[in-house]
Amino acid sequence: MAAELSAHHRRLAQQKREAITTAATELFLDRGYDGTSLARIAEAAGVSKSTLFKRFPTKAALFEAIVTESWQRDAEDAAARPQPGDLRSGLTIVGHRYADLVGRPGMTALFRIVIAELPRFPELGRMQFQLGKLPYFTSVQHYLESEHEAGNADVPDAVSAANQFLGMIANYVLWPRMLLTDWNPTASDIHDAVEQAVQTMLARYTPTRQPDPKRER
Repeated sequence: MAAELSAHHRRLAQQKREAITTAATELFLDRGYDGTSLARIAEAAGVSKSTLFKRFPTKAALFEAIVTESWQRDAEDAAARPQPGDLRSGLTIVGHRYADLVGRPGMTALFRIVIAELPRFPELGRMQFQLGKLPYFTSVQHYLESEHEAGNADVPDAVSAANQFLGMIANYVLWPRMLLTDWNPTASDIHDAVEQAVQTMLARYTPTRQPDPKRER
């Protein structure tokens, strides 16, 4: 019984946390970061002010949680960490997961908040970069480095390669949404965009196999 109650309380706590972060994201986007109070967020989320303040004593702490959770929401999925051995398969996994991540409405909203508030609150941009994009980018960089070290790819500069790969996908899936309210590519369109990015990476980074000297004798 105690275990059931504990699990129930954890579920309720998680539901309240999600209600808070969802309400905060919507209000930040609608009223701006500066124009949104924690009290207003608590009201919109349907929780008491004491409940919200206990979890997030400041707006900065709440925004930090939104950024971190947005980028790491599916970090426990094994597919997020492909093992070296098959460059095409690994890039395909990374590419589709990145497209899913940056294609979510919540991610678009997060970028819009940061861009709108950047002149007055540059710390929001630093949070987005240091807590969100940079760790994600680094994980892709490390994957490419592992393929290079295993001899499955010729990637002398994994930083540039990761930038190229993620940039090709974001340039189709994310950035048009920032300017075009009617940009809504189909799942098939996104799939094709990722596959094209994978093909480009393979053309550039698949190692050139040297002839076996023993066979030339």
